[in-house]
Amino acid sequence: MTHNLKRTFAMLLLAIFGSTILYNCEPDPDSLGEQLFNDDAAQGNEIAYPVIAYNYSNNDSIRSDAARLISGVSESGAASYVGVLGAFTENQFGMQRASYVTQLRMPVDNYDFNGANPKVDSVVLVVRPPANTTASTYFFESDSLKTNTFEKSDFPVDGVATAVSIERKTYPVRKYGKIGGASKSMKINVHEVTTFLDSNDDTFKRSNKSISTGELLGSGVFDGNINSISITKKSDNSVVFTGNLGFRMKLSNTNFFQTHILDKKGKPELQDASNFIRYFKGIKISVDETDKYLYQFSPNDLQLIMYYKYDKTDNGTTTRPQTNLVFNLGGSNAHIGLYEYSRTNSSVEKALAAINTSEGDEKLYVQGMGGPSVVMKIKDETIADLKKIYVEKKAGILSAKIRVYVDPLSWKNTNSTEDRRFSILTNTLNSNGTIDFSKLAYTSDLSTGLGLYNYNKDKDYYDIVVTKTIKDLVEDVKDSDGNFIKNKPLIISAGTFAANATGTLLGVRNTTRAFDMNRVILTGIDKTNTNPKRIQLMVTYGTKK
Repeated sequence: MTHNLKRTFAMLLLAIFGSTILYNCEPDPDSLGEQLFNDDAAQGNEIAYPVIAYNYSNNDSIRSDAARLISGVSESGAASYVGVLGAFTENQFGMQRASYVTQLRMPVDNYDFNGANPKVDSVVLVVRPPANTTASTYFFESDSLKTNTFEKSDFPVDGVATAVSIERKTYPVRKYGKIGGASKSMKINVHEVTTFLDSNDDTFKRSNKSISTGELLGSGVFDGNINSISITKKSDNSVVFTGNLGFRMKLSNTNFFQTHILDKKGKPELQDASNFIRYFKGIKISVDETDKYLYQFSPNDLQLIMYYKYDKTDNGTTTRPQTNLVFNLGGSNAHIGLYEYSRTNSSVEKALAAINTSEGDEKLYVQGMGGPSVVMKIKDETIADLKKIYVEKKAGILSAKIRVYVDPLSWKNTNSTEDRRFSILTNTLNSNGTIDFSKLAYTSDLSTGLGLYNYNKDKDYYDIVVTKTIKDLVEDVKDSDGNFIKNKPLIISAGTFAANATGTLLGVRNTTRAFDMNRVILTGIDKTNTNPKRIQLMVTYGTKK
């Protein structure tokens, strides 16, 4: 579209609607006027204003129970969940380590273990990626698939040595942190939880909750890859075993499961779910290291499988066939993502110790999983100036966006996929300067949740669309209660808004913040007003001729 044609469309719209452009009911009110122009090609009168922007500490704590680990909802209405494991350290944000705690339940009440004298053979924990059925490039690198096929002549099938063909497919998971070399592998531990996970107690819903552990159930080395396995008989190609994509870890403490599960057959501990979750309170999955990488997994697809043999008598003959018990780790169990931080001597530690709420901060730090957020506030003087332009020049605001640049000197994790996605909320601040989370609310600017994600990779900036907000403030629009719209701060946090299969947002509280591994440093204010990449409010308006 040529410059003159764009201006013709803009003036035509203004001639028809005049100042009522501010009230136009578009499906996406934030983009009103912006559809006439593409990105930076907007024509008209553009003016830039300073923005107050400063860091906000979330005290390295976030609500991280099952209600906050939701990544979306399928067409059938089933929720998808995401958890994080691992640890990573760098000098900007310090150390971040993620563990996971979950309850587990027996498959049925009063489980009878099929017969007498049950004895444990082995116990396996399977950790699966969030996309479990196909190779999603978001959670693992599908273009790095490796397939190995080999044969085994003495594979046991129903107690008989059988010739089989084994196909193993391997994918590296999507990592955030150090990759390769000494950082490739990390030790994963599974412990018994000794604290009752009371899902009705709000203190058990936060990422910094202290959870006690007991016996070590087993450990394994995760090499950064997940696998799928298919085993077929050579004789007739029938499938003997299929293992879906995941990391399988054999737990060494089989005696724990023998004494705590099998030996409790017929006893009150296994009578029902209520008794069981107070007896066997759960498991904790964690890592030893502090400086490897973070990766995501699917909590509801976790499997804890106990293989055991039991006495089976047929026609006077007793055999000991093997079977398995699959514990229920999903459903209504309590789940908590646990996150630890060490900020000593990091840039974030220094920044959060010197927050300037009145003038703003020069560097802005944003991190998921309870890390810092950023508060952005449009100055009241800016609104007053725009009101003057609106009245005196009969101006219609075509576009308003807060432009914030990625800090050019900030750390970049070049070996990881950095999404740099953010959720944006409008909040009120209490008199003591803290966010009043009871007043979280959408504005029309967030009706689609897409305006913020205009990340210009060439110029390294974000445009946060606030067109409707500015129009309402300039026009003295009233809310549904008859009160004038107030100039509230914007809270910028890592993550996106969760949505259902049709793209409809699940609600203001449903974001991916609780498991978003991303972090970024943005350029904030510049007291000298000489840095061209300082944060600014860019307003484009047209006047009626």
